[in-house]
Amino acid sequence: YSTDFEVHRNWLAITHNLPLSQWYYEATSEWTLDYPPFFAWFEYALSHIAKYFDPQMLVVENLNYTSQATIFFQRLSVIFTDTLFIYAVHECCKCVNGKRAAKDILEKPTFILAVLLLWNFGLLIVDHIHFQYNGFLFGLMLLSVARLCQKRYLEGALLFAVLLHFKHIYMYVAPAYGIYLLRSYCFTANNADGSLKWRSFSFLHVTLLGLIVCLVSALSLGPFLVLGQLPQVISRLFPFKRGLCHAYWAPNFWALYNAMDKALTVLGLKCNFLDGTKIPKASMTGGLVQEFQHTVLPSVTPLATLICTFIAILPSVFCLWFKPQGPRGFLQCLVLCALSSFMFGWHVHEKAILLAILPLSLLSIQRAKDAGIYLILTTTGHFSLFPLLFTPPELPIKILLMLLFTVYSFSSLKSLFRREKPLLNWLETIYLIQLVPLEIFCEIIFPLTPWKQHFPFVPLLLTSVYCALGVTYAWLKLYVSVLTERISARQKAE
Repeated sequence: YSTDFEVHRNWLAITHNLPLSQWYYEATSEWTLDYPPFFAWFEYALSHIAKYFDPQMLVVENLNYTSQATIFFQRLSVIFTDTLFIYAVHECCKCVNGKRAAKDILEKPTFILAVLLLWNFGLLIVDHIHFQYNGFLFGLMLLSVARLCQKRYLEGALLFAVLLHFKHIYMYVAPAYGIYLLRSYCFTANNADGSLKWRSFSFLHVTLLGLIVCLVSALSLGPFLVLGQLPQVISRLFPFKRGLCHAYWAPNFWALYNAMDKALTVLGLKCNFLDGTKIPKASMTGGLVQEFQHTVLPSVTPLATLICTFIAILPSVFCLWFKPQGPRGFLQCLVLCALSSFMFGWHVHEKAILLAILPLSLLSIQRAKDAGIYLILTTTGHFSLFPLLFTPPELPIKILLMLLFTVYSFSSLKSLFRREKPLLNWLETIYLIQLVPLEIFCEIIFPLTPWKQHFPFVPLLLTSVYCALGVTYAWLKLYVSVLTERISARQKAE
């Protein structure tokens, strides 16, 4: 079973048995509570249902407790909470421009979007095989996106504020929400050229948004502020001592950076430029969640990743402010903020790629360029999740599910844009095809070689680095596409 079963079982036990004042101090298990308070209350609510399935799962000391009733309840709770995700997808489909002609319902943009979201391979394996509650959380995010697209700004702001206090990883896309709400809701009119009409600024709207943020934050963090425990909560939410990368490197810029440092280290040792006795063995490739120092390249600090992330998202935020282009511009900025944070963030989890893939689904059915970028990012990003399912029985399951989703994605989007040029060029196609031999080597050939005992991290390293190339390419291509679109729109306006 995935360790996340024990993570959430422990959180059920903590919130059910201990007083509020001990929730963020309890450390009987290594899986301490490190989500914001709203998620803790969510676990508290679930615990009152869980006791009817198996009360023993709610005993804090019952570490690694995995009865059939416990697993059944946890699986059932994920399925039940996914109803919010289904409703959010329904609302997002209402926002899609349905003018594109289609011969039958299977070729309608709304139907394709619904399948791309509801049958998303990454979300399916992370929630229903690996086990987490991402569907519920992404449901909140997509519902907030739908409300903003429907110009129901206060509802969208409220939903996103609540989401942030369920899981703080959504801070990645907070700049997109903040700028879009300020630009589209607080400024009630634009000039003819699309620039701001400063006299249209509404202090009432700013006040309403501020009240929503303050009230939600007070409801979430207020009790801990009163108890004098806010610093402890913050330290749990942002554990910087966990190191730059997760145990499995997320396919981002730092994976390439780590690989380059490792390659330079090997080269330095062979050329006698480095002293092997002074280099820690398997410092980055030991599969541990911890701080480490790079050997050749400069070591990276949390502040450095913050600066890199800020610089990376800045152009997208500027584009949204000066040329908002309505909901489409907001979605572009949201995806770029998510991808930029994924590329340069501190201790990024590989599952965070879904934060960009799911909203990009809404753009993929609008233009052929976006569809091509979506196919590259979703195929690469989903493949990078394969190491989460590492047992032999899971191998055919993940391959079959991945194939089904990938074939549908390519065929449906190709059919939708069949009158336009091919969605991928020959180089992009070759890159994606190479994922097949990579998987064969990592899953079938490598385990049979003697290298497995001495270099067990090699399959993870190869998967992470190769997928990082694809994710980086998709990020850059999307940025170029957005900037080009803005420049073209500006030239037409002039």
